[in-house]
Amino acid sequence: MPIPAERKPVVAGRFYPSSSKELNKEIDNLTHSALKLYKKKVEEEDEILAIISPHAGYIFSGTVAASAYNVLKDRNKIKRVFIIGSSHYAWYDGVSIYFKGFYSTPLGKIAVDTELASEILEKNTIFNFRLEAHAHEHSLEVQLPFLQYFLKSNFKIVPILIGGHSVEVPKKVAEVLRPYLGGENLFVISSDLSHYPKYNDALKVDKNTVEAICSNNPDIFLKQLKENEHKNYENLATSMCGWTSALTLLYMTSDLKGASYIPMLYQNSGEIPIYGDKSRVVGYQSVVVTQKSVSKEDSKTMSEDDKQLLLSVARNSITRKISGTESEQSTFANIPDRYKKPQGAFVSIYVEKELRGCIGRIETDNPLYITIEQTAESAATRDTRFVSIKPDELDKMKIEISILTPLKKIQSIDEIIPGRHGILIRKDFRSGTFLPQVAARTGWSSLEMVEECSKRKAGLGADGWKDADIFTYEAVIISDKEKD
Repeated sequence: MPIPAERKPVVAGRFYPSSSKELNKEIDNLTHSALKLYKKKVEEEDEILAIISPHAGYIFSGTVAASAYNVLKDRNKIKRVFIIGSSHYAWYDGVSIYFKGFYSTPLGKIAVDTELASEILEKNTIFNFRLEAHAHEHSLEVQLPFLQYFLKSNFKIVPILIGGHSVEVPKKVAEVLRPYLGGENLFVISSDLSHYPKYNDALKVDKNTVEAICSNNPDIFLKQLKENEHKNYENLATSMCGWTSALTLLYMTSDLKGASYIPMLYQNSGEIPIYGDKSRVVGYQSVVVTQKSVSKEDSKTMSEDDKQLLLSVARNSITRKISGTESEQSTFANIPDRYKKPQGAFVSIYVEKELRGCIGRIETDNPLYITIEQTAESAATRDTRFVSIKPDELDKMKIEISILTPLKKIQSIDEIIPGRHGILIRKDFRSGTFLPQVAARTGWSSLEMVEECSKRKAGLGADGWKDADIFTYEAVIISDKEKD
């Protein structure tokens, strides 16, 4: 069966307004209502990985959805959205992925990322395509106007529908999709909560379910679903209609350092004026999933004494080399054990705010403090791009140490977060790197970052990165106070 070039809206006029003007006005009103009802905020520096959003008619769940989508405001880096729902209208094993054309709403067309969707489909047997699953499914469609409202038009989508109730399918899907978590990608999980218990029962069961989701532990989540079922709440048909989609996300994030599930707004249909029937309700909760920068977390745990100790190691090394004397008593005897483990680092030296040397090692068998000692000396005297530091400049130096996290190989440059990630491009015997600070200072996008690194650092040309290995890392940055 041929795939239509455009998947047209099927619930416009029922779940949300069919007029673009009225739809924009509706989302605007829902967003203002949401801001009055919830106070929780997402830190600006935290990366947004995913949103869990309900999929009922906007009159019922639109305010709850808006409370999550509002965090996307002014976050323009998102270029691709994976929308995952659990099929309501077709029963099948595995996962159906839409891989051609467009989805459309009254606000316009949204292109499917056909290249990536086709690649996922071709390489993974768990994925297939079933037109009957997507043709009438509302759970993906109702998310689109919110995305269009907050992200405008500069993004593509990967629509995914999970069939059946298998626990193993979400685990396999998570393995395929995990490499795309973060960077310029956003995941939207479409799901309502409890279906048809009494109002007070819904408050209890939904609270327990949301707490289990926010544990970021798939085992706790599955256990809670079983407990809800065994408590025999009257009329409870399900604790979460899209639980397989939520489980997929949990399998993706459970081992991810710095990941947090932040519950936003909760309501249920019994609270809706005119339509509210408290004898049989449906629960709605929005959740935002974020990740704190690994480097920022590590920096917070490093004491000021530790920072000054490592800076002293670097300064002593430079002073010994240039003047032949110790600037102060050797600090090696005071090095804590945690800095005696192998770890990469770069040392940058500034004199009167001008860079005068930057050398480091990304991969090394040396303890961190030895790496700092050796790279500090090299940065001061062996960086051929600059004149070596002179004895009368020692007191004017500002030292910046970048302590590197382990390398992570990436599958797509969309995973790179400029300003947060450093990159290493490697092909055959050539390689080049940029520290995270480079993009922060230049304002480069991820594409500009890899092109410049490939050309200027690895010597592979601007397009050489396309068939090279690319790695990311983060950096805990410590530095001297600015020298006059």
